[in-house]
Amino acid sequence: MSNVSLDAHDSSETENQPTNSNRRRFLTVATSVVGGVGVVGAAVPFIASWNPSIKAKAAGADIEADISKIEPGQLIRVIWRSKPVWIARRTPELLASLLTHDDQLKDPNSDEEQQPEFAKNSYRSLKEEYLVLVGICTHLGCSPQHLKDGAFAEYVEGVEEGFFCPCHGSKFDMAGRVFENVPAGLNLVVPPYMFIDDNTILIGSEEGAA
Repeated sequence: MSNVSLDAHDSSETENQPTNSNRRRFLTVATSVVGGVGVVGAAVPFIASWNPSIKAKAAGADIEADISKIEPGQLIRVIWRSKPVWIARRTPELLASLLTHDDQLKDPNSDEEQQPEFAKNSYRSLKEEYLVLVGICTHLGCSPQHLKDGAFAEYVEGVEEGFFCPCHGSKFDMAGRVFENVPAGLNLVVPPYMFIDDNTILIGSEEGAA
């Protein structure tokens, strides 16, 4: 009897082997698939993060500024690469005054290499009438105030208009040139720019630049 019972047990175990093998195979495949889906699910947002966002692209893009409505003596502000940029239309009287105080400036001829070549003149501009500057102090990154109608003379005797940084007292003329005896060591930065036409400035690119 014991032999018969043993044979029956062996037979049942043998018959169940394919079923158990099939179950193990199914579980292994299913686990792999679920795991693979999890990896793919995790990888999609990670891979997507390699692509620059629309905001990041915009932050480095050139911008166009309409200057058609700027009156002589006015200044407008635009944003380029998350920085304030000033565009001022200078009067003939103001342009003439820029030639009278070179002896009070640290870098009157813009010899320091921190602006385009075209800015190496007394007016620091492509066209004398229009001034284009990054409105950030070269000391610690504050944004200076534009003072006009004689208000700037409170800080620099004989100079009626300019930029004053209230954070630490740095002073710049209406070409963005820094005065002596202030914390800032460099002139305000002139960004790369070009005139598309008489009414439009493209900030971010220079004519003839690669």
